[in-house]
Amino acid sequence: MSDQKLQGKVAVITGAASGIGAASAQLFAAHGARVALVDVDAEGLKTVAAAVEANAGQCVIEVCDVTQAGQVDAAASRILEKWGGVDVMMPCSGVSVGGTVVTIEETLWDRVFDINVKGTYLWLHAVLPSMIARGGGSIILLGSQLVASSGGNNAAYIASKGAIAVLAKTMAVDHAAQGIRVNALMPGVTDTAMLRRSLQRHDDPEACRQRWMARHAMGRLGRAEEVARAALFLASDDSSFTTGSHLYVDGGWSAM
Repeated sequence: MSDQKLQGKVAVITGAASGIGAASAQLFAAHGARVALVDVDAEGLKTVAAAVEANAGQCVIEVCDVTQAGQVDAAASRILEKWGGVDVMMPCSGVSVGGTVVTIEETLWDRVFDINVKGTYLWLHAVLPSMIARGGGSIILLGSQLVASSGGNNAAYIASKGAIAVLAKTMAVDHAAQGIRVNALMPGVTDTAMLRRSLQRHDDPEACRQRWMARHAMGRLGRAEEVARAALFLASDDSSFTTGSHLYVDGGWSAM
C-alpha cells in the first residue's frame, strides 16, 4: 500500500478477535502499524493474526480478560517491552445483553459495565503514560449511535456507551496539552458476531434485522470495514485537529 497512514506506529486494539476490532486491526496493519491484538478469544485472535501476516503486516497476540487489572497490566507491559511504546489505543471489547432496567439482573448489569467501561479504563490507564512519554497519540473509543437515538430494550449497553461517549470528551480536555487526541466512534447497527448474538434474543431474528435495517436512513446495516475506515481517520494524522469529537458512522440512524 503506497499511502501508509500509520507507518511506524504501534496500535493496541482490544476486542480484536472479531467485528470492528478485527477489521480495524487488519486495516491499521495494512497501513504500516504494528498491531497488538487483544481478546479473550484465542482462536479468533489466531485467525485475525493470520490475516494480518498474510498481508505482510506485523502483529502480536495477547489473550487477556480486559476486566482484570493484573492481566491488562501484564499484557501492556509485554507490548511496551517489545515495541517501546503505544501510539494508538482502541478499546473495542464490548458486550450487549438487552433488557430494561426492570428486567436486567444486577450481575448482567455489572458484566456489561465491567467489559464496556472498566475494560476501557484499565487499558487506557495502562498505556497512557507511554503515549504521553512519546509526545502524543490517538485514543479511539467505541460508543454507539444509540446514545443519541435509542432503539430501546438495551439499557445497560446504551448506558455504558453513554459513559464512553462522555469519557472521550473529558479525556480530550485532560490530555490535549500532552498531545493526546481522544475521540469516540459512534457506529450504527453493524453486521458483526455481537449483532448476530443479539438477534438471537428476539423471537423472530430476521424480522428484527429487517426493522433495524429500515431504521437507518440508508436502509441497510453497516459493515465492520466501514467503521474501520473511520477509525483509521481518527488514528492517523489526517485527524490532527480532531479531539473530543463523536464520529457517527451510522447510515443516518441518528438523523431520523
